[in-house]
Amino acid sequence: MDLDPSQQLIAERACERVVLDFVRQLDLGEPSSVAELFTEDGSWEWPEGNRLIEGRQALRTYFGARPADRLSRRLMSNVLVTLTSPGSAISTAYFTTYRIDGHHGGQVPAGPPVQVGHYEDTFRRVEGSWLIATRTLFLPFGGPTPRQRRLVA
Repeated sequence: MDLDPSQQLIAERACERVVLDFVRQLDLGEPSSVAELFTEDGSWEWPEGNRLIEGRQALRTYFGARPADRLSRRLMSNVLVTLTSPGSAISTAYFTTYRIDGHHGGQVPAGPPVQVGHYEDTFRRVEGSWLIATRTLFLPFGGPTPRQRRLVA
């Protein structure tokens, strides 16, 4: 692949930004908006959970179904992007998820993460923007999402 090193660096950084935008939009934005980070035919898969969501509209519906009272924060690390051609790339990124359902405001006592795993992504450059073509979730550590208890006064 004949790419100028600065072009390669810019492309890798653009893909890394998509990885980080995904978790930011899930945690702090409108969850359904993560669909815009995927190609029109993009997919999200969790093989062990038997989930495969294909296409931008299906992704919008899937991520938009997140409970309104869910509080979450995801930590991303070890994001490694590799360009495979001038218009495609792959990446691996580790994540740790803290979340609770039934959140009604205020600070929540810290607890252990509910998930620790990694994503394996493929990217395509579409009309000048880097987008996720496929995302596969691997979850070696996971458990149920706890529910916050309401204190009765």
